Formats: sequence, structure tokens, C-alpha cells
Amino acid sequence: MSSDLDIEPIGDSLSGKHVLLIVSGGIAAVESVKLSREIRRHGAELSIIMTKDAHKVITPLALSWSSASPIITDWDSKMTQLSTFDALLIAPATRNTISKHIHGVMDSPAMMALSAARGNGTPMLFVPSMHSDLFDDPVTTELLDALRDEGSDIVLDELSEGRMKQPNHIQIVAHLGRCINKHLPNRKKVAITLGANRAPIDSVRAIQNASSGTTGWRIAEHLYRMGHDVLCIAGVTSSSPHFVLPSVIRAGTPSAMLTACLDVASGGNFWRDDISESKPDAWIHAAAVLDYYAEAISGKKPSGESDWNLELTPGPKHIEEIAHLTEDSIRIGFKLEVDVSVEELLSRSAAQIERLGTDAVVANLKDEVHDPNTPRGRIVLPDGNVMEMRDDSELCRTIESLLHIHD
Repeated sequence: MSSDLDIEPIGDSLSGKHVLLIVSGGIAAVESVKLSREIRRHGAELSIIMTKDAHKVITPLALSWSSASPIITDWDSKMTQLSTFDALLIAPATRNTISKHIHGVMDSPAMMALSAARGNGTPMLFVPSMHSDLFDDPVTTELLDALRDEGSDIVLDELSEGRMKQPNHIQIVAHLGRCINKHLPNRKKVAITLGANRAPIDSVRAIQNASSGTTGWRIAEHLYRMGHDVLCIAGVTSSSPHFVLPSVIRAGTPSAMLTACLDVASGGNFWRDDISESKPDAWIHAAAVLDYYAEAISGKKPSGESDWNLELTPGPKHIEEIAHLTEDSIRIGFKLEVDVSVEELLSRSAAQIERLGTDAVVANLKDEVHDPNTPRGRIVLPDGNVMEMRDDSELCRTIESLLHIHD
């Protein structure tokens, strides 16, 4: 029988992890219920410490319900705050809390937990929330720099309504997963192409293939949560990622996407500032590249004049065009077919592997992609092995496992 405390799992990036959430006295503490339940949805065991000022904003009862655990609110003989944790999340992190931590003040269970975590190297993620006047104070900048210097992570939102507000709970938990998992061995730099290509035929009209970008976004999100560095080269998309990914290049036309791929494959630095080596270890070609398009005419063809006969010519295959730059990378292609048998789909996927030398192909039948009674997709390997995936989560996990086939 389900309980009011139960949650529905939506990911496993925090599976088996014990997270300590420290809630300080900022007004953003009201978001802690949603935040704590989101942490649990990704598989973590959760403990919570509330500072005395946090009690003025939200009650321990509410957080006990959302975390399905007792709340640490004061000193106790067991010194629970010194338990072993896989990560500490400080949200909201007021300037007072950050300042006390940097200067070694230890006047509460929360500050003792932070000091102990710094001492034993436990990953810590701070989510600053304060009025913009305080955030713009140079002292705040020094404090945040001090957090980075000690190895802690920080996640910030945009200034809004005169405040540095706390990002939404999905964004925070995605960063929390990355904060923990980036310390796992063999994390990769992964370039992912996604979405559709759109090519103009005159100044106002265009032809475009069908792709929402959803699959590419889900793969990128999963890999980011698992601690890999992800760079998305995104074409035209009708879907959006669930949280803000740090490295995204927008390239909607076939030529723009190809240029972006060549630039990235050549070692162009389009990644976050803290990534020193920029050439990808792996490429995931999930974009629906426009295979045929026409040369655009100048201006706008008048409406209703006559028939408009377009001559479509084949465009370059992006995987082939960048192959000479990616031969040392893991390369995963995608194959989508319509109205063919599974056997024919697998045969064409195997032929693509042989022709392009890719390490795997994600093979999809259009009618199966959104049908819960059929496989979500199949991955074909060069040795002929085929793996079936039931849903997007299994697809993402399987693709991640392929990043290590050369390790």
C-alpha cells in the first residue's frame, strides 16, 4: 500500500547516495519541500538540518514529511551531523551561512557539518539566495571565490526582481547529481547533435525534417547528471531540456550544424570555462540532418503565381564530413526508418556501421518510438549484437555504458 511519504522515482543519478540538505534562513527555504522530494525521486537517501532562522520560514514538520526522515534542528548526543554523507547541499545558502563556513565559525549543527565535510573532502553544493544589493557586494564575490577555491560547487540563477533567487528544484538536483558523480572514474567529454535541420527555399519559407530534439535532450541531461561534460549542438527543436545545460550551440541549418561540428571536432573551445581540454571523447549523432534541400532563391516567391518545382539535392553526411577529426572518439550514430521490418532496420543499421566505422547505431522504427507496447529502440553493435531498450531511461543508461567500450 502506498504512503503519503512515497515518491515516484524518475531517475537513478543519486541511487545509493546519502545526501545532507542544510536549510538556512533565507526566504527560499519555502522551496525545500519540492527540493527534498526531487532529491528522493532520483534515488537518494536524505537527511536534513535546519538552522534556527529557517524555522521562521518553514516548519520542521513540512520537511520531515517531504524527506521521510526526522529533521536535525539542534545539538544531540549522537552528533548526527557528523554522519557519513556522499554530498552536502546548502539551499538556500544565505550570505551569513557562507561567511560563517569560510571563516570556520561552528555555532550550530549545520556549521559543524559543513566544517566536517570540508575536512574530509565531501562534495558540497551551495545555492546562494539573497537580495541583489548583498549579492553585488564585493565581499560576496570574495566569499563565493573562497568556496570555489576550497573545491565546493555553486549553482546560481539569474538576478530577478532585485534578488539572486534560488534556481528551481530540477536545476538544483541536476547539479547535485553532477557534483557527486563527476568524481567517478572515466568521465567523458561528449558532443551531442540533436533536433532538426531547417533549410530556406526563399526569404520566408523553408523545408525541415521532423525531429523535436527530445531524445537528444534526455541523453544530454542523463550524461550531465552522471558527471560527464556535455556539449549540445542543437538544431531546430520543439522541445526543451528540463534544466539549463551549460554548453549549447544553436545551429539550425544543415551548413551551420556541419560548421559547428567541424569547429568542435577540431578542438574549438565551446565548453564551460573550467574545461581545459575541449576535444570530445565521444560523439552522439542524434540530430535529424536534412539529407535533401534546395538552393534558396533571392527574396520571396510571390504567392499564387504558379507551381513551384523544387529540385532537391543531397547534402553532405555530417558523420562522414567530420570522421577524419573524430577517429579517436567513440562515435554513436542514429538510424530512423519508416514502414520497414525490424530485420531490415537492423540490416541497414549494420550497413551504416560498416560504411561509417561507428561504434554503435541507435536503430528506431518511427511507429515504435512512442508505443509503450514495443521497444523504445535498439542499439546495434559492430559485432552484430543487438540490445533492446524499453524506455528513454534505459536508452540513456545503455548509451552511457558505450562511452566506456574503449577504456
